[in-house]
Amino acid sequence: MAWEVFSVIGTIAFAISGAIVAMEEEYDLFGVYILGIVTAFGGGAIRNILIGLPVSTLWNQEMMFQIALAAITIFFLIPNHFIKHWNRWGNVTDAIGLSAFAIQGGMYAVHLDLPLAAVIVAAVLTGAGGGVVRDLLAGRKPIVLRHEIYGVWAACAGFLLGLEIFKGDIFLYILFVLITALRILSYTKGWGLPSKKISIAK
Repeated sequence: MAWEVFSVIGTIAFAISGAIVAMEEEYDLFGVYILGIVTAFGGGAIRNILIGLPVSTLWNQEMMFQIALAAITIFFLIPNHFIKHWNRWGNVTDAIGLSAFAIQGGMYAVHLDLPLAAVIVAAVLTGAGGGVVRDLLAGRKPIVLRHEIYGVWAACAGFLLGLEIFKGDIFLYILFVLITALRILSYTKGWGLPSKKISIAK
């Protein structure tokens, strides 16, 4: 049950997140759909390739594609004055998508009996992969590579799932709320990881 719930939540959240970025970049309707779809399914596609699943696995998600298209269409039709704080909505939907897909990716790796390291990588790639592709197509620096904490929360989800200490849908839903809240706090409170800049002498 939790698998299907996270699939739907992640698909809707990332489809809208991609649509928001496309609309900010003033893409036309086709571009909005393309960026929304890529964001919703990019992370899962990257994960599948790296863990050896056929690319065709992606095309077996007809219902998820329909859900993504419906979410993008509805969001596109909402009058602008209802989404004037789009930046806030974009951050929230991105946080929800990150959390849902990180947990889903981690669950997938655990189901395949992969080692802890692989579970963490699967969680990060599934949770952050779609956002990376979205930002690259939009000509932006991917969020996961910025100073603010992003991919770390996906890795934490993968780590907890990989330990298999806690099990059951209730734990998964609590983890989802926790990761989403931590991601939102990261950008509202300005939390970030240490960074270092070097100057190359010419």
